[in-house]
Amino acid sequence: QVQLVESGGGLVQTGGSLRVSCAASGRTFSRAAMGWFRQAPGKQRAFVATITWSGGITSYSRSVAGRFTISRDNAKKTGYLQMNNLKPEDTAVYYCAAGTYSTSADGYDTWGQGTQVTVSS
Repeated sequence: QVQLVESGGGLVQTGGSLRVSCAASGRTFSRAAMGWFRQAPGKQRAFVATITWSGGITSYSRSVAGRFTISRDNAKKTGYLQMNNLKPEDTAVYYCAAGTYSTSADGYDTWGQGTQVTVSS
């Protein structure tokens, strides 16, 4: 069983950068795909990025492609989401998840508690 804890959220100005992390516990993390999703107030949880267990394949939503980079370090059991050129519309609670490689939340069976990212204009 994998448990996930996000960290690194905060307040940043438009155009700034932030890196959020996802620390995992459990033996199966290195064999699970990892995804990042976000939920803004009043909106449904939305796909942001995903990465295979090996880190060899990634996928991004159109809204973040070219600005965000997903990565992972299986030795450290940690995943990352590097966010550059942040925009106010990126403001949301960001969740990491572990499961199968998918752009749908249904593909993941383990979720973190979320970390708030706020981008000021």
